[in-house]
Amino acid sequence: MGNCFKTLNESTAEIVPSDFAKPSPAVRLYGSPTSSDTSHIRVALLYKPVSLQFIPSQTPPNFGFEAPVLQYGSDLISGSRATMLRYVETEFPNPPLMSSWGDETTPLVVRVTVLQHRSVTWHVERLVRWAEDMWRRGGKSRGDPVLGSPRMEVRKFEKNYSQLLEVMLDHAQMEEKIVFPILEKADRGLTKAANEEHARDLPIMNGIKEDIKAIGVLDSGTPVYQEALSGLPPRLKTLQKHCREHFKEEERHLLSLMEAIELSKEQHVKVLDQCLDAMHGTHSHLFRFFIEGLVPRDAMQYLDLISRSSDQDRVLSMLNMIV
Repeated sequence: MGNCFKTLNESTAEIVPSDFAKPSPAVRLYGSPTSSDTSHIRVALLYKPVSLQFIPSQTPPNFGFEAPVLQYGSDLISGSRATMLRYVETEFPNPPLMSSWGDETTPLVVRVTVLQHRSVTWHVERLVRWAEDMWRRGGKSRGDPVLGSPRMEVRKFEKNYSQLLEVMLDHAQMEEKIVFPILEKADRGLTKAANEEHARDLPIMNGIKEDIKAIGVLDSGTPVYQEALSGLPPRLKTLQKHCREHFKEEERHLLSLMEAIELSKEQHVKVLDQCLDAMHGTHSHLFRFFIEGLVPRDAMQYLDLISRSSDQDRVLSMLNMIV
């Protein structure tokens, strides 16, 4: 989870390796598995170089505190989620998790959208590196049992790309149905270019998917296979370039205008709920995949933002997907 989450068991071709594989001090967390605060703290501890023992408990024994309670050495920590996270950050500063956006007036939907851009960017970059690695090997196996044979590796690559494609389509749909109409209502024509870019990139995205399928049925090592494989990195790099340019333009010229619309606090939460609804796949079966694309600090920021949703059952369900 996040691009240094230490419990994932994936090949280095698939995910950036952890920088924090060190001997781990033991930490115990007592709390209810149906508490979003408990789950939030569990997620934070999973990023830290600790050996976490989670003990489901509504009332931790003999501590004199209400759950959740954190036990580290002789320390017993309870209180608000923020208090406990500050303790975790103080005792285990790496990787850093807590951050401020800089200005709490930045609309929730803007912060959520920017973090989604970062996750998509990371996943696209990872697939570019992976495709280049497969091409350089010329269809030969890495000798990695996690990836298996060349054909098995292509299938894993196809699965990862399909997951990314679903997240990207979810994201585009969310913008077109929720974010852009708000901006259009304030100033008609603002989002014309962004909508056109969405339409421009869809054939590229679908074309890459078909290319990967075609590679998967070819015999590895043959000239036809090599030729098909050689075309994959350039197409992914084109998509990567378009994503970077589109996200930069959108953040600079569109999302920056959301603050001027002056929605109420209740309206901001309603828009957040609508965004989560529109991106159902990303925030359900693809949520762990999505979070893997964020560095730990950004991942915790995203979890904090979605925790402001009015649907706390959904928030808990999402948190439990990654603990």
